[in-house]
Amino acid sequence: MPLSANNPDRSSWLHVGKNSDFPIQNIPFGVFLTRDDIITIGTRIGDTAIDLGALHQLGYFDGIPLTDDIFLQDTLNDFIADGRKTWRLVRNRIAQIFDADNDTLKNNNPHKEIVLFRLDEIEMQLPIQVGDYTDFYASKEHATNVGTMFRDPDNALLPNWVHMPVGYHGRSSSIIPSGIPVHRPQGQTMPEGAKTPVFGPSKLVDFELEMAFITTDANDLGEPIPIAEAEEYIFGLVLFNDWSARDIQKWEYVPLGPFLGKNFASSMSPWIVTLDALEPFRVESPKQDPKPLEYLQTKGKKSFDINLEVGIQPKGAKETTVCKSNFKYMYWNMAQQLAHHTVNGCPVNSGDMMGSGTISGPTEDSYGSMLELSWKGTKPLKMKDGTERKFINDYDTVIMRGYCENDGTRIGFGSVKTQLLPVFNPKKKK
Repeated sequence: MPLSANNPDRSSWLHVGKNSDFPIQNIPFGVFLTRDDIITIGTRIGDTAIDLGALHQLGYFDGIPLTDDIFLQDTLNDFIADGRKTWRLVRNRIAQIFDADNDTLKNNNPHKEIVLFRLDEIEMQLPIQVGDYTDFYASKEHATNVGTMFRDPDNALLPNWVHMPVGYHGRSSSIIPSGIPVHRPQGQTMPEGAKTPVFGPSKLVDFELEMAFITTDANDLGEPIPIAEAEEYIFGLVLFNDWSARDIQKWEYVPLGPFLGKNFASSMSPWIVTLDALEPFRVESPKQDPKPLEYLQTKGKKSFDINLEVGIQPKGAKETTVCKSNFKYMYWNMAQQLAHHTVNGCPVNSGDMMGSGTISGPTEDSYGSMLELSWKGTKPLKMKDGTERKFINDYDTVIMRGYCENDGTRIGFGSVKTQLLPVFNPKKKK
């Protein structure tokens, strides 16, 4: 099926700013609360949110096999479960409806009143019900940096790392949308030189610059997904801040891996950008040595050129950019991650989320965490307000952005923005 929605020459009758992340070639999907307190599935062009539930009820998706309530739900899970053919039909139709040369909705003011919203009239929600969440550890630069800091610089990568995408199962209940604040976690830590652990607030709260992909229903129990088919089951991507408490994590992660140091919160951007929208931005993956086993071998361009950046904004101060990286640095790509995840027969469902792991590049300013940027706190970062950061302070807001750009077309993800609050303090009952 042709991806007519990707036509770079298409323009919209809706206003789209010059550097907007959301031109008519993007057409992401999300869930929002309208000015009438109605929750709906929608999309966005420029700074206009579009109610797909209302658009469907008004007959604009006639001819596409959709259930009457497909866009009247509070998550995208059922729509995602309909599969790639449906996603493409809907996205192509939206592009037609809002094309500058199509007057059908453009000249129908009563319909526009029902369908279109300013961004300040809506409240974005978590777009999916996350059934299962897996976090990978797929950046060679990040894994090498961490291995160098905490183990042996000459053997920074464990022997299995270059043979498979390493991952662990995270906690879906603490995945939150952009704008929801996070409290500093508490837990056990082992201070330097101590012989027994102590309990208290984490002193080393960190961000992790990641992206995450969302899957559809893909396979039955016992049925692996062949790597050549893996991308058929990936709906799209979001920006993902996988918060980390480094001191809690360091004490707990041997022998079974991350637990309380990772599962207190993970923040995602609200608009899911489809894999189809990213098609023009494919690039080659990094060369893999040694050659992966056959079930992990890919053909063609399986990585994407997505510019990423992270800013820290202290309370009442200007934001300071601390990291500029790119999704194309990932050693293990999404197709490899999904094929490996299911090679043992593990079933994947609609709305499952797969985090990329921290995305670090080859230069010091492209490292995707404060652990690396400050090199375990030995190289503090200077903020615009004159303060320094080794890790994240209370009331700091971490902002992640991402976009692709070539030949004058820009497809972006908006941002994921989260403030770190002090340790949770329950109000005393009177």
